[in-house]
Amino acid sequence: MAEFMQVFGIWLGAFFTFCIYSFLYKDNPFYKFGEQVFVGLSAGYWLIVIIYDTLIPNLFTKLIFDFNNNVILLIPAALGVMMLMRVIPKAQWVSRYPIAIIVGTTAAISMLRFLKSDLMHQVSATMINPFALPSLTEKIGSILLIIGTICGVYFFYFSKKQEGVYAVPSKIGIWFLMISFGASFGYTVMARISLLIGRLEFLLRDWLHIIN
Repeated sequence: MAEFMQVFGIWLGAFFTFCIYSFLYKDNPFYKFGEQVFVGLSAGYWLIVIIYDTLIPNLFTKLIFDFNNNVILLIPAALGVMMLMRVIPKAQWVSRYPIAIIVGTTAAISMLRFLKSDLMHQVSATMINPFALPSLTEKIGSILLIIGTICGVYFFYFSKKQEGVYAVPSKIGIWFLMISFGASFGYTVMARISLLIGRLEFLLRDWLHIIN
């Protein structure tokens, strides 16, 4: 029985792989079926994970066994119940309040995180003495980082018309920005190619047994 379920799972994986990649031809019923099954399974999986890894140990268990010291947990519990009002058409407006709190809190936390990682760390990395670094590679990298940061910021300085000698830093900033965007796009493409290689390896090894 276990061997049959293993083979059945491999054939299901191959079927849904072809369903998803059939989108390369055009949008079709097989792709929509595979997409909806994937979304449904993902939602169900994460629902179970949230119930057993978050709600039970962090909410229900604490409220049941130590209610007096965890009264504040009633607030997120109430917000969760208000969120579920989304499925009742006449009470959908109630779910707007927890959604607004979640969006606002997430935006504030993300802003602080990006302010620290993308701004403060970038500024602190730019304000070091590149000639004090031990290796030549680190010196060149630090100098390029300083030039790229200053010219990139100068590109967005619109209070003075950028022409003549004032346009030189702006053009250098454009080159650094384009290289940065190209590197980010290349990283994304590599990630997708890695997924494609994984699927091909599954089809050729586990499904067709062509490779070991």
